[in-house]
Amino acid sequence: MERGTTPVAALAGGLDLQATVESGQTYVWNREDGGMFDDDHAWGGDAWYWTTVPDEMTGTGPEVLRARQVEGRLEWEASCDVDDAYDHLVHLLRLDDDLDAIMAETPDDPLVAAAYDRYRGMRLVRDPPFASLVSFICSAQMRVERIHGMQRRLRREYGEPVAFDGGTYHAFPTPERLAAATEGDLRDLRLGYRAPYVQRTAEMVASGEAHPAEATDREYEAAREYLTRFVGVGEKVADCVLLFSLGYLEAVPLDTWIRTAIEEHYPDCERGNYVDTSRAIRERFGGRYAGYAQTYVFFHLRTGGTAG
Repeated sequence: MERGTTPVAALAGGLDLQATVESGQTYVWNREDGGMFDDDHAWGGDAWYWTTVPDEMTGTGPEVLRARQVEGRLEWEASCDVDDAYDHLVHLLRLDDDLDAIMAETPDDPLVAAAYDRYRGMRLVRDPPFASLVSFICSAQMRVERIHGMQRRLRREYGEPVAFDGGTYHAFPTPERLAAATEGDLRDLRLGYRAPYVQRTAEMVASGEAHPAEATDREYEAAREYLTRFVGVGEKVADCVLLFSLGYLEAVPLDTWIRTAIEEHYPDCERGNYVDTSRAIRERFGGRYAGYAQTYVFFHLRTGGTAG
């Protein structure tokens, strides 16, 4: 087992690992203690989190990656080389983003400022595209803990087992494995009406008909339109994949919490349709880093925050 550590102070803008992976951006990280998305657990703890790095990133098969934040340090351990593991952490948790510079570009706004102050150090994630796509297809009308539960069950049933530190972890399923599942199989994992969406989307990726990563060749709104070709993907889900996987930091998914923020704080941004409203709130949040402001506001409101 390979282990490493780096001071959080060395990361521009710091890090709040717990907020980053438990804020509803990602459903492919897990807490070792089983407390993911448990509102009863304490914030600011030193829990270990784990994910698997897919073959397209390692080139040698899936690897297990664990990380925790403790006493001003980010610690990690992995089934692969320690330096490779850190490179994967930097990629998946956007540790190379300069949060101070990003926040400085956000317009002065009391709600955004309150959210930044409360969760300073929270970063956006960069999940693997297929895993992100499936996760957010499953997100419709679901609480975060139930979305996460679906991904755990998919891993357990269809993910490749990876031995690490005396235990067995499961990688996120490949498109081929999910494409081979039946709708009934996926309903048995409590995916409900999302089961055929996941199965058909997996078929599209496995067959080469389309791949979410191909959206990155396009301008932002064209990339969003591209992603809606996948079954079960509307504009909001597409925006989530763009923001939390494909690096479109200007994307602002219009979920329930952001629509509430628009109604209560930015009513002039409501334009009567998704595209125009999204464009208006994106401009209000500062343009190219609007997705950061969105994510902070989303999490701040979901956890009971106000404009201060």
